[in-house]
Amino acid sequence: MNRIRSKTTDEILVELGQRLRRARLRENLSQARLVQEAGIGESTLRKLEQGGDVQLSTLIDLLRALNRLDALEDFLPDPGVSPMELLRHAGKERQRASKNRG
Repeated sequence: MNRIRSKTTDEILVELGQRLRRARLRENLSQARLVQEAGIGESTLRKLEQGGDVQLSTLIDLLRALNRLDALEDFLPDPGVSPMELLRHAGKERQRASKNRG
């Protein structure tokens, strides 16, 4: 995981595209079949697999078509609400961050 921290945004996009391509091939899906199932254009998939920037909704559509939506849970797990925070805020969930105190 630390390996990705040292990468630039462009390098991460390339890595993401490569991983998506490997996932597609692991499922034995052609680009044409995947774009049909995801409801996106072939050029969009090619762009993503080559490390291009696409909309987050496109990535979600592709993960859904690859039966990998669970990857989003790993990507950004729900932190939930801390019981202490609920007590501190009279049972209400926090709505904004506070200013830096230093």
